[in-house]
Amino acid sequence: MVEADVAFPTDINLLFTAVRKMISLVMSVCGFVNLSGWRQGSHHIRKIKRLNRSAQLLRKAALKDPDKKAERERLVISAHQALIDQAQYYVDKAKETLIGIQPINIKLHSRMVEIQGYIRHAERQIDQIRRRVIAGESIPHAEKVFSLFEPHTEWISKGKAGVPVELGLKVCIVKDQFQFILHHRVMQNETDDQIAVSIIEEVRHRFPDFRACSFDKGFHSPYNQAKLSEILEKVYLPRKGKLSAINKEIESSEEFKAARCKHSAVESSINALENHGLDRCPDHGIDGFKRYVALSVVARNIQIIGHMLQQKELKKLHRQEKRTRLAA
Repeated sequence: MVEADVAFPTDINLLFTAVRKMISLVMSVCGFVNLSGWRQGSHHIRKIKRLNRSAQLLRKAALKDPDKKAERERLVISAHQALIDQAQYYVDKAKETLIGIQPINIKLHSRMVEIQGYIRHAERQIDQIRRRVIAGESIPHAEKVFSLFEPHTEWISKGKAGVPVELGLKVCIVKDQFQFILHHRVMQNETDDQIAVSIIEEVRHRFPDFRACSFDKGFHSPYNQAKLSEILEKVYLPRKGKLSAINKEIESSEEFKAARCKHSAVESSINALENHGLDRCPDHGIDGFKRYVALSVVARNIQIIGHMLQQKELKKLHRQEKRTRLAA
């Protein structure tokens, strides 16, 4: 799991960010074409920020008294309604402003397209806040966006103690017995079982001598078991659920257990990647994310080569010291 460089998303914070960027860009465009109407843009941003902060503070209270709780819920709805009403006002005003502007060059056209993107973001968040807070509806996970600037960011729940949720993308790695990372895959809207076959096919294409592999249980599916057995000579893929007598015998064999014990070494590579910068990606965009991951993998492999050369030199020095002692 590689975290994206994003703040924790809430619907009102995403709305504020969208409106803030929209107003800033509209001010810039109006200044470029000498159009009035947004000279108080900084004041508008401060106003929407105050409304956003008021809604944030009201959400944090936890009350047990039914009367106080009902009153607080009324205040929460009122604060959110004020926020989305003001945001909708700025959205409508921005739309009217764009209608009166002619894109006279590519730069102005690109700015206007960017503004329209933030308008769509703001309208989506207004709709979701209205549905969730005022109508009491639960928003489906598929409709949610977790970052306006890094739209590839996914909400990942791994069940770790103290870290219930992480924001970023999963990365799958394949390593060999010498600790080198042979291949990796940045997983976008993919699960382990969906990439098991394709990533091994890619490894086999690059390394024809790759004949056996151990997997986590999450890569299991009946199709993967059958397909991987065609690609590899040995497949050590634990099955989910209750095992049949044949499968139980297979997974209880010494060979299978030995392979599974060696498989745990992949955790050292994951830890090493995280310790050398791959815990959080500071680059922007999905292309920057993939590039950062790839460079981290290269750096880890170079580090392993350096360690091997260092150990080789140390052994050489120890042999020289031993010969010197024997000669003396």
